[in-house]
Amino acid sequence: MQWSYRFVSGFLFLASVIGMAFALYLEHGQGLHPCPLCVFQRIGLIGLGLISLIAFLHNPASNGMKRVYAFLGTLSILWSAGVAARHVWLQSLPPDEVPSCGPGLDYWLETLPLKSVFQQVLTGSGECARVDWTFLGQSLPVWSLAFFCVLALISLWQLLRKYQTAPVKRLRDKY
Repeated sequence: MQWSYRFVSGFLFLASVIGMAFALYLEHGQGLHPCPLCVFQRIGLIGLGLISLIAFLHNPASNGMKRVYAFLGTLSILWSAGVAARHVWLQSLPPDEVPSCGPGLDYWLETLPLKSVFQQVLTGSGECARVDWTFLGQSLPVWSLAFFCVLALISLWQLLRKYQTAPVKRLRDKY
């Protein structure tokens, strides 16, 4: 079975919506407030969702545009996977090596230039190393990393696969 470009784009959009819905459920339904690294992971997931939605609605005919959408979606979800990997690494540190907790993301956004906010968040803080939620013995960042890696593999496949070109019907063939 050949999966169409549009089908895969729709699947990636739906997966992004489900991922964000689960994150919002944990935040608002379970009271787990996201740390700065969690917020940055969400940005990449939202990016993949928006790009996939546009690709689904546009359903480009040219292979070039298909690859542009797939490239942007892949970059976006790789961002989330990279931040999640950093988050998993911070949680695996021994307690004496965990960076100290700093002010929250809201404070950084109000007081620091955007470049400094990125540096502070990606450096991580003690709140990012705390494990608040587990499933089957693994923390939320581990499950997020696995989810993002699956979406990244699908996005990479969407980027690198060969697309069938529709045959061009000539006017002469009609008569």
